[in-house]
Amino acid sequence: MRAATFDRFGPPGVLHITELPDPEPGPGQVRVRVHAAGVQPFDVKFRTGRMTRIPATFPQRIGQEYAGIIDQVGAGVIGLEAGTAVLGSSMLDACADYVIADAATVVPKPAELGFPVAAGLVAAAQTASGALHELGVGSGDVLLMHAGAGSVGTVATQLARLAGATVIATASPENHGYLRGLGAIPVTYGDGLVDAVRALGERVTVAIDAVGGQAIKQSVELGVAPERVGTIVGDPSAQQYGATMVRVGRSPARLAGVIALAARGEVVMPVRVYPFAQVVAAHTVVESGHGRGKVVLSLE
Repeated sequence: MRAATFDRFGPPGVLHITELPDPEPGPGQVRVRVHAAGVQPFDVKFRTGRMTRIPATFPQRIGQEYAGIIDQVGAGVIGLEAGTAVLGSSMLDACADYVIADAATVVPKPAELGFPVAAGLVAAAQTASGALHELGVGSGDVLLMHAGAGSVGTVATQLARLAGATVIATASPENHGYLRGLGAIPVTYGDGLVDAVRALGERVTVAIDAVGGQAIKQSVELGVAPERVGTIVGDPSAQQYGATMVRVGRSPARLAGVIALAARGEVVMPVRVYPFAQVVAAHTVVESGHGRGKVVLSLE
C-alpha cells in the first residue's frame, strides 16, 4: 500500500509517499480502504517536531482522520461487514491506502455525504461539539469564535447557532462573506478586535480560541468569565488568565451526532481536495493557517 511518511522533522517537503506492506485486521478490528484523509494543524505540528509529547519513529507515518470502505473484518466483529462505508479517527496512520481501526470507533458514513466531506468532518466535529459542551454553550449565549473560517470554527459556529446562540466569528476580511453564510457576525482579527466587537453592541458571554496569540487576552478584555474562555490550541496564556484548556478527546458518539446533522444539510463543511500525490502541497496550505473549511487528500 501507499502511505505518507517522513524520515525527519521539517517543512512539508520532508513528506513522501512510501510503499508499505498491506496491514491485516486483528480481533475486534476492521481494515478500511481509505478514500479520503483529512489534514490537520495537529499533523503540521507533529511533522515539524513541535508535538513533543508524542514520540516519532522514523520512517514515521501521519494522518488522523479517514473515510473509506471496510474491505476486511477481524474475528469477533459484529454489526460491520465488508463493503460498509465508514469514517473515523486514527493515530498517525490515516494518510494511506489502508487503515486498521477498532470496530467500536468507526462511524457509518451516510450516503448523502461524499468521502472528502466525511473525512473533513472527523476531527472538527469531535473538537467543536466537545468544546461547546464543555463550555456549556446554549440558547442566549453570545459566542466569540476565534478563527471562525477554519474547520473547527466552521463546525462550532453552526452547532452553536443550532443551539440557539449568537455567534461572532473572527477571520480576515475576505472570509467575512463565508462567515455570514454560516450564520455568524464577522469581525476582523487583530489589534482592533476588541473595539470592533464592542461596536456591535453584543455582550460576549463565551469564547473559543482556535488560533492562539491574543485571543484569550481579548476575550477576557471583552468581559467573558475566564472559565468560559476555552482554548483548543493549548495557548500558554490560558494559565495566566485562568482560561479553560479544552481537552475533549475523541468520541464516536459525538462524531455520529454531527455526521447525522451534516447528512440532513444542517451542518456543512467546505473541503479543498488534493490528490494523494500532492500531500506536500496539502500540508503547505494547512501550515499557512489560511483558507476556509478543511484540506483533504483523495486516495480514490
